[in-house]
This record gives sequence, structure tokens and C-alpha cells, in this order.
Amino acid sequence: MAEIPLYFVDLQDDLDDYGFEDCGPDCDNGKVTAFLDIPGHDKLPLLTRLEKRAFSEDVFSRQIVARGLLDVFRDVNGSDKDTLAVMEVAVRLSEDAEPTVRTELMEQIPPIVTFLRESRLDFPVVVSQHLVPVIARYLADVDKQVRKSSQEVLLALLEQDLIAQCDIEGKVCPVLLERSGPDCDDECRAEAMSTICRMASMVPRNTFTSLLLPRFCELCADNKLFQVRKVCATHFGDICHAVRQEATEKFLIPTFFELCSDNMWGMRKACAECFMAVSYNTSPEVRRAQLSPLFIKLISDPCRWVRQAAFQSLGPFISTFANPSRAGLYIREDGTLSIRPPSQEVESDFASGPPSTHSASSLAGSKTPVHMEPDLLPECASVETSHLHDSSSSSHTTENRSGSPSSARAEMTVISAGNSSCPELPGVSGCPSDSHPEAGPGTPEAMFSTYLYWRAPLPDISEDVEVLLSEARPLEENHSGPEASCDSCVARSEIQKVLQSLQGHLLQDPDIQAQVQVLSAALRATQLGSTSEPESKQTEGLNAESVSDPSPASDNHILLSASSSQNELSVARILQSTDQTEPQNRASGHLGTEQGQEPTTLEENESKASGHLESEQRQEGTALENRAKVQDVIPQPLLDQFVSMTDPARAQTVDMDIAKHCAYSLPGVALTLGRQNWHCLKDTFETLASDGQWKVRRTLAFSIHELAVILGDQLTAADLVPIFNGFLKDLDEVRVGVLKHLYDFLKLLHKDKRRAHLRQLQEFVVTDNSRNWRFRYELAEQLILIVDLYGPSDVHGYLRHVALKLCADKVAQVRWISFKLVVVILRKFYSHGASALGLSFIQELISRFRHCPKWVGRQAFACICQAVVSEDSVPVDQFVEHLLPSLLSLASDPVPNVRVLLAKALWQTLLEKAYFRNAGDHHLEVVEETLLALQSDPDQDVSFFASLEPKMQNAADTTVLEN
Repeated sequence: MAEIPLYFVDLQDDLDDYGFEDCGPDCDNGKVTAFLDIPGHDKLPLLTRLEKRAFSEDVFSRQIVARGLLDVFRDVNGSDKDTLAVMEVAVRLSEDAEPTVRTELMEQIPPIVTFLRESRLDFPVVVSQHLVPVIARYLADVDKQVRKSSQEVLLALLEQDLIAQCDIEGKVCPVLLERSGPDCDDECRAEAMSTICRMASMVPRNTFTSLLLPRFCELCADNKLFQVRKVCATHFGDICHAVRQEATEKFLIPTFFELCSDNMWGMRKACAECFMAVSYNTSPEVRRAQLSPLFIKLISDPCRWVRQAAFQSLGPFISTFANPSRAGLYIREDGTLSIRPPSQEVESDFASGPPSTHSASSLAGSKTPVHMEPDLLPECASVETSHLHDSSSSSHTTENRSGSPSSARAEMTVISAGNSSCPELPGVSGCPSDSHPEAGPGTPEAMFSTYLYWRAPLPDISEDVEVLLSEARPLEENHSGPEASCDSCVARSEIQKVLQSLQGHLLQDPDIQAQVQVLSAALRATQLGSTSEPESKQTEGLNAESVSDPSPASDNHILLSASSSQNELSVARILQSTDQTEPQNRASGHLGTEQGQEPTTLEENESKASGHLESEQRQEGTALENRAKVQDVIPQPLLDQFVSMTDPARAQTVDMDIAKHCAYSLPGVALTLGRQNWHCLKDTFETLASDGQWKVRRTLAFSIHELAVILGDQLTAADLVPIFNGFLKDLDEVRVGVLKHLYDFLKLLHKDKRRAHLRQLQEFVVTDNSRNWRFRYELAEQLILIVDLYGPSDVHGYLRHVALKLCADKVAQVRWISFKLVVVILRKFYSHGASALGLSFIQELISRFRHCPKWVGRQAFACICQAVVSEDSVPVDQFVEHLLPSLLSLASDPVPNVRVLLAKALWQTLLEKAYFRNAGDHHLEVVEETLLALQSDPDQDVSFFASLEPKMQNAADTTVLEN
């Protein structure tokens, strides 16, 4: 039908009178040009008749000639002279005064040019001298329809590269520049600019940049022409893509800034819609420094429609910041995501998990050795702890070199304690400040440190340490041995209770993990504190010696005392947050009673302290949440705006579907940030997954498998699998999104996690609407792929039941695709050596379908046997022993439809397989006898298919499975 000329489409009744009723591509030459026949002048040459029709006074005759020019060219193809003569007639016809004739002629130019290119004629010369001038002249035609037709023809020829560059520069561009000049009206200038923008990607880049780009920038800056500027803004991204990065940044970016600040909201809206295309053709520096603030300005535009368009383009704009080397993924040419082996830095960052404010997590994820270098120490602690580093490096302990998180946490605790208590700790304040000049405050290491620059500032707890140390001395003097041991036992019991309450949340919150580590250290400290008195005296001696002789023993004691002080403060805060009694409060209360303080004053102090701690905890929690969403891949304001798209207030002030746009763009944003920054989007993902609108959840369900590719198996199991399980129980509109990519998602999971979803696969059979048979059809298609992901025992235990239900479905399309599923399951059993499971499945097929009281079930059994034979899924000996007798018994079935399927299975499949012919003469004789019986069947259809040779069978009737 594509080769039928255009004059067969319209006005067929009128064309019959001109001899078109028998014309077509396969007609002879006499019939092709029958529309040129003139009564009484049949002997005139073809060109003479063409001229008489082309220049007659009848408008309809001229239209017919314009429509039939391609057939005339085909008729005179053997002579170049006649072809040029026909071309001259076409050029003269292009000057017709009737617009409809010019329009018909213009519509025939693309097929004529294609034909001339395939002929032996000098194609470039003919097109350049005859047809291109006609197209250029029609671009400035007075009739609007003619101009539109010429614009479409020009774009079609440019797309096929059928116009030479010299013709574009010398004949087409001057006309477009004239039509877009100040002498023409606004409508003509808008049309010309639209043509210029649409042809930008089809002409050579140098031609467009030198001839047309200046006019484009000029019209973008013309404040008097709203329609022209609107056309420019709409196609701004196409222009940037055509001229590429250098010209975009040099000429177009300043113009784009002006358009984004235009007084008309329609202009700003058009700029927001093409923002991604503009950003794609700029350098990362321009994208981050110039376009990001500009986009934030559009997001906060006073016009709601501009904000709506900006939020819809936010995700695509963020995706232009993607860097495959950082994300570890890249997009193939077919549009699928592929995993690129990540670098060592990415692996180490990912292994440490999301960035946490706890120093242990940040240090464990770094590539640097665990022991701290002098340039990583705080200024205050650089002098006092430098000898600690020297002693630890000389000891060559394996703990400091292993890089384990535990050693990192221990050393970070030491440094933090040394930093906070350096003016107050005994034995450290007396250390000379010039003993290690390389770590002094004047060195570059002390002036700038990468660790100090990025780490969270530590709280000033020097006063708390001083209070603790001053309170500890009276307690040691006033408390007797039994009372002190009793207090330490109470403290240990309280710490153990808190530890038991926090054990169940270890895997949920990194802050809880940090609390558990601090409490464990404090518990060990209390156990050390309950040792004998000589040990404590020995410790005091060592403490006294540390002032004069900083030996390794004194160094170890400093480490222990500093870490103990830090642990005491951390334990106090943790116990306060869990509503436990603080030993420090008890000690301070004891001192206050001895000094004669009133109980009310003590209660007021305790309430003030608890309120201060609560406020600190709230501030720390807010800071933790804010720092958890900080990344350096994209500008932070863009990420903040994207995360805010889930805010219900945005739906009221911007767009009701803003959450859907957020869900649609989430995989692209996640790919841009990379799996190491997934923590920035985790809350947004969970909010979208629980959105009240089903179309938001549906959008997320259709892309959850792409998120699984981006995040990897660990994050997928932790964050995506729970949402995936929730989608499985959602509405059918949401479940179908998960179902269409079920295999893609399950294959990314670990084997144990994948096996946990076996039972849930059976839930897909039940739908909200039983008429939704396409849902079950998609399930069968996915199960065909999913069978390869599980072992034979799992397939037999779970997928077998689903396959049997689908084979008995009410809809024939579902049953036919399910037969393929049965074939795949049988192949799985026998290819993995589970012949016992295969035999059990075959017996169940016979009992369910061969002996089914409904004829549809027995017909399904014949189809299953035919599919098994055609795919060679069962060994021949197993087939002839278990399936063939039941199949041949259908010859006596009372329903003709069953016997028809049996005849097709025997003739078209069974006898065509070489492996069945090798099964033995006995089985072959039984099949032939059954076919003879079917050939004499009283039903005509049964006898027809039983006696028809397979080679003579029509392709549409070969098998039911191919229908």
C-alpha cells in the first residue's frame, strides 16, 4: 500500500473518469499515464498530452497532472531527454496561479527526488537547477498552505541529505533570512524562525553557525516580537545541540539568561522546559556555576506555570551532572544500564556505607591508614598527642595498621578526648610545647587539615571534664570500699540494661551503633575500676611519673584516662536520653547534700541540666539529618528542591502531579548521585512509595528494577526489597509495574533474598478484576524467564502450582502462553537431572488436563504435548512412555475440537521430529494407526487436518502456540 500513488487516496470517484481505475505500480506503461488520455487525440505523444493537460484551463486537470508527475517520470525513465522535458513542464506548472495546484506539486517533490536519485540521470544537477529553486520560491509564497508544504518538503529533503550544501547556503538560507528580517510581519518571521530552528540539526554546523545563528540570537533579544521569541525559546535546546558546546557557551548562554528573565511568563516557561537540553551542551563548570543558580531562580518564579515547568525539568537537569566514572554505571546505546567496574575509591566509600557524623564510620571508610598523622590532629592536641603517635608507631602493633573499624574508633576517641581536655588533664598540661616543632601551630599541617575541614566540629567539654575530675576526688575520699563497689555495680547494671535495650536496633541506625560502642567501652572501664587498690595506686604512680618522663607506660595511661573521660561524658548523655539514672547526678547530689544545698535547688539544677541535654540532642539530631543529605556531585540547592517535591504543600502551590514527576525522575537522579549518595534520596523514595496517589506508586513500581541496578544488591536488599514487597500487595495498576520487570529485579538480588519471594509469586494469580487477563498473561511471560533463577526443587514447590493455574485460565491467550511455561519447567527438571520431579509434574498434567471433565482442559493437554515435542524439553523415552499413550487416547474424545488439535499435533509436530522417528517402530506404528482413524473421522475438520501433508499446511495453521 505504501507504493500506491497519492491520487489513489483522494477523489477516487472523480479520478475513475480520467483513466485511474486500473492504474497501479504493477501496471504497464500504457495504463500508468492513462490520466493523460484526451478523447480523439490518442495518437499524440506523451509529452504533448502532458503539456495539454498541464496548461489547460481546467483546474482539476492541472491538479491531476501535479499528482501524476511521478508516474510520468517513471514512464519516460529510459530517455534522459524526455526526463528533462518532463522536469521543464513541472517547473512551469509550479508557477500556476491556483494555490491547490502548487500545493499538489510540492507534495510530489520528495518522491520525485528519490526516484531521480535512483535513476541514471545526473541527479545533483537536475535537483539543484530545477527543484531547489521551486522550494525556495515557495518558502515565500503568498499562500500559507503552500508555505507550510514547502517547509515540510525542505525538512524532508534535508533529513535525507538530498540537497547540496551550496544550495542550502546560496538558495535556501537567503530566503529564510529575508523572511525573518524586520521588513516582514510577525507571522512570517515566526514561520521563518520555526523553519530555521527545525533545520538546525540537518544542515552542516559551520553553515548554521555562520549564517543563521546570528539571526537567531538577534530575534531572541527582540523584546517587541513575543511570538518570535516564543519560537526561539521553544527550540533553544535544539539550537544548542546543533552548534555544540563552544558556540553555546559563547553566543547562546547570555541570550538564554535574558530569555529566562523575560517579562512574559510564557517565555520563562519555555526556557524551563528546554533547560535540560541547554545544560547538556555546556561544560560542567558552566553548568554548576551559571545554570544552577538560574534554574533555582526559575523554580522560585512568581508564576505557577513557570514553577510547574521548572519542577518537571528538575530531574532531567540534575541528570546532566551524571559522571559514569563516579557512579560506576553507564547507559548503553540500547538505553539499558550497564555496570562499570568501580574504582577503588568508590568501592571503599561504598563499603563504609552512607556518610555518618560519627568519626568511626568516616574513618573506617577512608583509604588512609587508621593511625592518625600529625596533619590530621587538631591544633590543641597536636603538641600534647604527638608523643602518643610516636610511641604507637614504634610499637608496631597490628591493631593500628589493620584498618579495622574498631581500631579506628579507638584512636578517634583518643584524639577527641585529647582535643577537648588538653588544658586540664594531669600529666599532659606540663608537657613542653616545643618538644615537637614539626607539629606546631606555625606549620602548614597545623594551618590547614583536610580532616579538620570536613569533620563535624567537636563540642567543647573541657568544663565538664574539669567538673568530673573535681568531683571524682571527694568521692574517692568519702566513699568506703563497699559503697564504691556497690555504686560501680549499679552503674554496670544500668549500662547493661541500656545495652540490652539497644541491641535490637543495631542494624537500623548508625547513631545507635555508636552509642552501643561507647557504652561497651564504659562497661569495660567500670570493670577496670573495680580492680584491687594496689593497681589503682600503681596507676597513680604512673600518672605522677608521666609529668617528668613521658614513657610508653605513661602514654598508655594518658590514652586510658582520656578515653575514660570521654566515655563518661558519652555514657552520661546516652543514659540521660534513655531515662536512666546518671551516676554523675547521684555524685553531684551527694556533694550538694554535704555542702548544705536545699533539695529544691538540686532539683532545679537537675531539670536545667536535663533540659540542656535534650536541647543539645535535638540540635545534634537536626545536624545529623542535614549532614546526611550533603553530597558534592550536584549543587546542594538542586537536591534540596528535588527532595522537597514530595512535600504536600508543593502539590497545592505548584502542581498536583509534582510527586509523580519526582517519581519519574528519581532513577535518573539516583544514577547521577551514585550509590554512595543514596542516603540523600532514601527518605524521598520511601515517601513516594507510600504516596496516596496510585499513579505515583505506579510510576515508582515501573522503575524500581532500574534503581536496583543503580544501587547494587546490598542497598537493594536493605532499602528496595521492603518497598517491592509492599508493591506486590498494592492495586493491580501498581502491581503491573513490578510484574513487567519482575525478572529484572529478582535476578539482581542475592540467592537467599531471591528465594524469599517464591511464595509471593503465587499472589500474582489473584487480581482485583478477573477480566484483567493481560495481567496474568504478563505473569506467564515473566515466569518463563524466572524459572532460570531457581533450582528444580523450588520450581517444583512453588512455580509449578502457578503454571497449572494459568494453563486452566478462562482466556485462551493466557493458556497458550502458559503452555510455553510448562515446557520451560519440564526442561528445567530434565536438564538438571531431576527426572523424578519431571515425572511427578507429567503425572499431574495427565490427571488435571487429560482427564479433565471439560473439553478445554483436554484440548490444553494436546497443546502441551505438541509444545513439548516441538521444543524437545522431555527425553524421547520419557515422552513415549508417559505422555504419548495419554495423547493418543484423545482420538476417541467426543468433542471434535479436541480431535482437531490431536490431528495437528501428530501431523505437524510429532511426525516431523527426527528424535521421535528414532523412538522405535512400535510407537511409530501406533501413531500412524491413530492418524488413519482420524482420517476417517465423521467431522470434516478432523479428517482434513489428519490427512493434510505438513508441507502443504498454511503458515497460520501450523500450531496453536504461534497464533
